[in-house]
Amino acid sequence: MTMIKKFTTTIFAIGLCVSAFAQEQVDMAAVQKIRTEGLDKSQVMDIAFQITDVAGPRLSNSPGLKRAQDWAVKQFNEWGLKNVHLEAWGTFGKGWQVDKYYAATTIPFYKPIIASPKAWTPSTNGPIKSEVVLVKADSVPQLAQYKGKLQGKIIIFDNSSNRALENSYKPDVVRYTEEELDKLSKEVPATPGARPANNPAMAAMMKMRAARAEMSKMIQAENPGLILTYARGSYGTFFTSNGASYALDAAPVSPELEMSSEDFLHILRLLKAGQKVEMEAEIKTSFFDKDPQGYNVIAEIPGTDKKLKDEVVMLGGHYDSWHAGTGATDNAAGSAVMMEAMRILKSIGFKPKRTIRIALWSSEEQGLYGSRGYVAKHFGDPKTMTLTPDQKKVSAYYNLDNGTGAIRGIYLQGNAGVGPIFQEWLKPFNDIEAKTVTISNTGGTDHLAFNAVGIPGFQFIQDPMDYNTRTHHSNMDTYDRLVAQDLKRSATIVAAFVYHTSERAAQLPRVELPKANPAGR
Repeated sequence: MTMIKKFTTTIFAIGLCVSAFAQEQVDMAAVQKIRTEGLDKSQVMDIAFQITDVAGPRLSNSPGLKRAQDWAVKQFNEWGLKNVHLEAWGTFGKGWQVDKYYAATTIPFYKPIIASPKAWTPSTNGPIKSEVVLVKADSVPQLAQYKGKLQGKIIIFDNSSNRALENSYKPDVVRYTEEELDKLSKEVPATPGARPANNPAMAAMMKMRAARAEMSKMIQAENPGLILTYARGSYGTFFTSNGASYALDAAPVSPELEMSSEDFLHILRLLKAGQKVEMEAEIKTSFFDKDPQGYNVIAEIPGTDKKLKDEVVMLGGHYDSWHAGTGATDNAAGSAVMMEAMRILKSIGFKPKRTIRIALWSSEEQGLYGSRGYVAKHFGDPKTMTLTPDQKKVSAYYNLDNGTGAIRGIYLQGNAGVGPIFQEWLKPFNDIEAKTVTISNTGGTDHLAFNAVGIPGFQFIQDPMDYNTRTHHSNMDTYDRLVAQDLKRSATIVAAFVYHTSERAAQLPRVELPKANPAGR
């Protein structure tokens, strides 16, 4: 684990002249103000508390997301930001939430079950109590033997995807080592036009998904009372998913409970040994379809320079989450950091040359819909590369969406021209271990929407922590997993990047405009 160096005023004072003679100017007086506000007077954990513990799970179009959005609008207005509003990006579909969940085995003994209803699945028909029926099938033909035997029953599948648990001998929580960061910094740009090699595992997974979809139709026709599903994870942590479509005209599905692997395998072992298992459960879920529009939260610090105020620096993160936890590391952490960066800049009395605009995106988890909808509306269509005049006015978009881990550097997304600039901007933060610049790309989140229409979009390098092992999309993604020092440092670094982007004489360099992509990605 990388040792974290404690920040001191003395260390920072030594570094005040680091960039004095560098080609890319760094405003060290402004950085000092940003550091003092961000590291000594931080409100980032208070912001995160409101997003997680108070608002709760923030599944797309759910009441929890609406609570969080309304709070953000109120908070931005209290900070004195301008043009604060909820902005529709397009049609999403139905919202959904869990109103009640209870499940336990009663035979061979009473045991509460760690689980959650799958997203967008319906309620049970009141409280149900049933012997658990073992369904052993990996294909549609194998399901035929159960026809007429499953109505109203609680069923569990025995198939090839159910795997025995194995102990892990690796730590859950990790930070980048100096060697790993050095390797990142030495990566070379990807070959233009290169295509990924054929992936047999991916092809097999897609084939399995198609078979499962057909099996689900057959199961639905049997009208079971509740389906038990094996969830990835261990030690009481399970990683959740959606069990049905959120479309307004989605076909009906059966109630489905996604279980911790330990509880699922316990029931499975008993049934395979010929032991009777009885279970009781009650699930109540609600759907929300009165307003199927999806919304982003938008707010600004207006630009003040006569020539540059119409140009924009954007920052953001996705605000929606999954439902089994409270979406702390995915992505209340990133949202809180970006909100705190805006608070820092406002608190120090910064009057930017360019307008600074924050966006808290919705429906990232279903396909980056919030950011893609916003970009298509304001900047251009990646399917045709028909661009708006405002596309040229955005200097950069900065995103954060990789958990609670501190920023250690930044991905250039193949944009070599910004490398030397970012190196200089990171120098005042080398003492808090942020110094790595890598030419490589990272994907899976909202900066991609901007890259797709030729706007420089960047995601920061963050310490992995327990994001992939314990919190990402899991029932353990709660406020307790947030690391205050890491979030404070990240917000401070983001604020400094946004400050320098807004004050720079020229916009950040751009790469060659992407070609039209009919897939829209």
